[in-house]
Amino acid sequence: MRLHNFGGSIRSHLPAGMLASGMHSDGDGHALHQPVLVLNASYEPINVCAARRAIVLVLKGVAMTEEENGHFLHAARVAIRVPSVIRLLEYRRIPHQSRALSRKNILLRDRNTCQYCSTMLPSGELTLDHVIPSSRGGPHSWLNLVTACKRCNTKKGDYTPEEAEMFPMRRPYKPSYTLFLRDISGMKQEEWDEFLGVA
Repeated sequence: MRLHNFGGSIRSHLPAGMLASGMHSDGDGHALHQPVLVLNASYEPINVCAARRAIVLVLKGVAMTEEENGHFLHAARVAIRVPSVIRLLEYRRIPHQSRALSRKNILLRDRNTCQYCSTMLPSGELTLDHVIPSSRGGPHSWLNLVTACKRCNTKKGDYTPEEAEMFPMRRPYKPSYTLFLRDISGMKQEEWDEFLGVA
């Protein structure tokens, strides 16, 4: 899903010091592209956005910062802490969240990593493998599909894991929406755990 566009000019909500001198982040500039967890007013996780977008929502008074990631956004007369978790100030009705079974989402769940040889590759160099081959009755489901490199997929062929002696490094699973939000961030965000219900 996409966060709603709440309208209005970004520039009209920025402090004058930022407009005069522009904004820049500390470090190598990647801080503005870091993933930020978006919570509804009820603290329910509903989305992930880039830190740049999260800062705009906070400056516009649409959201407030719940957790920070340790980076700063600097301007001539102001420094803003870059958020890691923000919460909308008004409750938004969000349709039931679920993740469609698709190649893209399987690759996201498995972090673009072959589940047989642990090699991380670009999406175009990866395939999906039925752990129990479809020719042997294996379903096309979250619980039977894993990411595999082309070499491993060819090697395993129509064999079962036992026959090929090839077992996924992680048992395939259907991710809950909250855990999927963490997966698509591409990195572990410890400050998200309490909001995602992760022990």
